[in-house]
This record gives sequence, C-alpha cells and structure tokens, in this order.
Amino acid sequence: MNIFLSIALFIALTVSPADNENGLIEKAKKLHESIVTIDTHVDTPLRLMRGFDISIKNNSGQVDFPRMKEGGMDGVFFAVFIGQGPLTDSAYAYEKEHALNIFTEIHESVSASEDQAELAYTADDILSIEKKGKRAVYIGIENGYPIGKDIDLINKFYELGARYITLSHSHDNQICGSSTDRETKNSGGLTEFGRRVVNRMNQLGIMVDISHVSDDTFNDVIDVSTAPVIASHSCARTLCDYPRNLSDDMLKKLAEKNGVIQICLYSNYIKDLPSNPKLDSAYTELRKSYPDYRSLPEDEKKKVSAEWERINELYPPNLATVSDLVDHIDYIKNLIGIDHVGIGSDFDGGAVLADLKDMRDMWKITYELLKRDYTEEQIAKIWGLNLLRVMRAVENVALIN
Repeated sequence: MNIFLSIALFIALTVSPADNENGLIEKAKKLHESIVTIDTHVDTPLRLMRGFDISIKNNSGQVDFPRMKEGGMDGVFFAVFIGQGPLTDSAYAYEKEHALNIFTEIHESVSASEDQAELAYTADDILSIEKKGKRAVYIGIENGYPIGKDIDLINKFYELGARYITLSHSHDNQICGSSTDRETKNSGGLTEFGRRVVNRMNQLGIMVDISHVSDDTFNDVIDVSTAPVIASHSCARTLCDYPRNLSDDMLKKLAEKNGVIQICLYSNYIKDLPSNPKLDSAYTELRKSYPDYRSLPEDEKKKVSAEWERINELYPPNLATVSDLVDHIDYIKNLIGIDHVGIGSDFDGGAVLADLKDMRDMWKITYELLKRDYTEEQIAKIWGLNLLRVMRAVENVALIN
C-alpha cells in the first residue's frame, strides 16, 4: 500500500466521531460570527412594557443584548404587537396610543443601551452598526390594526422606525382577512382601505408582511404591491398543515415577487406534534381566569406571564427540533431557491424548540445547515443577505415613488 495512503487511512481511523462533531461545531460558531445574522421577528417589546431590562443577561425571556452577542446575532426586528380588537373609532384611538407607547419604549430601551445597540432604519445600517460591535434593532408592526382608518398614521409609524407592517393578526381587521379568523376561515382579501395601505407602504419604503394574512389577502397583496413582500415569521404548509403557513403556490408567487419567507421557530408551525392534554387544560383555565387580557394593567399582565411560564415548566410542551426547522429550509430551497428563505424566530411570542431555547442557541441552525452540506454563501443568504436584498428593493421602489 502507498505510504501516503496508509497515513491518510490511519488518520481517518483515529479521528473519532466526537472529534468530527466538535470540529463542525467550532466551524459553525466561527461562520455564524463572521456573517450578517438577522432575526426578523421577536415579541420582546411586550416584555419591555413590563419593565424588562434588555441591557443585562436575564434568566427569563429569550432576547436581550448580551444573549444576542453570545449567540452571534447582529440584528433583530422588534415587533410592535397589537392584539386584534373591535373595529370601532374608540378602539382605533386607544390602539394608536398603545402602539405609540410601544415605539417610545423601544426607543428608550435602545437609547439606554447605547453601548450595546442602535436603532436601524435602512438595509445598510446593520453593516455600520455591526462594525461598532453593537446589535442593530429594527422595528416592525405586527398587525395593521392601530392604523385605524387614518392612512397618514403610516407615515408617522415610518418616522418612528417601522420598516415592515404585518397587515393582520389572529382575526380580520379593517385592512384584510386573517388566516386564523374563526368566522371567515382563511378567506377574505384586502379591503379597499387595505389596498391604500399597501400602496402607501410601497411609497414610503415599508415592507409588506404577509405572515398571519389569509390566502385571499396574500394573493391580493401579490397583485397590488409594486415591491417585493416578506413573510416575517412563517413556515411551509406542505410540511405542517397550518393556515399560518404558506402553500406551495403561495411560496412560488412569493419568489416570483422576489420576496422572502423567514422561517418561524414556533414548534406548532414546524411539525404536527402530539397533544398535551394537561398543558392544554391549564392554558384553558388560565385564559378563563383572564378573559380580557388586553385591558389588564401591566402588573396583572406580568402575573399572567409568570403563570404561563410556570405552566410550561409544570407540563413541558411537545416541541419540534432544529432538524425539523431546517427541513422547512430544505423544502423551500428545493421548491423556490435559496434566495427566498431566512429566519424570523417569534421569540418571546411562544417560539421555542427542544434544542434551541433562546438567542444564545441560534448558531445551532448554522451547525445543522453545515451538516446538510449548505455552502457558506448559502448560509449567509439565509441568515441575512436575502432579507437585506428585499429591504433594499423596497427602499428603491420608495425612491422611485
């Protein structure tokens, strides 16, 4: 046997599987640190409104600036989340102020952490902020409900930093149909006012987010929008048949529009999981105890959140894994191409995996991608370049308008 071949064979036989795995882990962490990484959806502002200090490493929640740094995450979109309520003038007025208060809290929290983070407004901002060793904080609005009937409020939200608006949430609103409204059952498209909303967003340079919207709304947005659109936190419906996810036809139309779907880490959107009756029963009882959660004072909301976390510890939910999540990336890559998929966790909004608990663990997705022979270029696209491409295209459409 050739001496060099013998040496090579000896080395191969003496390298254990554990050594190979440790080497791949180290490679994944280094790669994760070297590329631009963006999470397009977290509900952490809900915690900020209850006094959560994002500048320190916490034992609760899933997102803070120290844990972002530890997990190699450069940027994040904070969601100004507004739950759906009645379509009345008084409700619109109330939710407008609610949204403005959340914007204020985000601005103040980032300002108070100026040594660790900065607000970002354009696609290029994250690059300059990352060079300073800081985290970039973008803002999105989850649910167009607080716009009410005042189209000019979109301009105000843009000035405050909103760079995407998720048109609806769990129920239909004045803009469009929702994928999970119990009465309309994933139907109902853009209203006439909704079409004006999409047009105004195109004019300003705000990305149109179709996560949560009905299939009819999705198709209307594809027809109406002059800019690419995003799904800030959704998965593939073929792999998990949930109305919040996108069908193959929708994914193909999204790609034709040059858009991107950001894969969500919410286990029930990733995989059909066995039920957990004790957990479901405890959730039901908690909801019965607080039927009007939205109107509770902040100290009561804090108690409800603590009880929710206690229930999860008492009856651990069945969860998907990082491998299950990357199955969705595989599927979408094979269906519409690597240029149309990214990551939008939904942390602090219910998202968690069995082996990925918070921002510190995000490198594990990179590890799984490397295991499946994704190239470094492909992984960089998934973690940020695809989203930034769409964001720049939306900015360019606004310049033309």
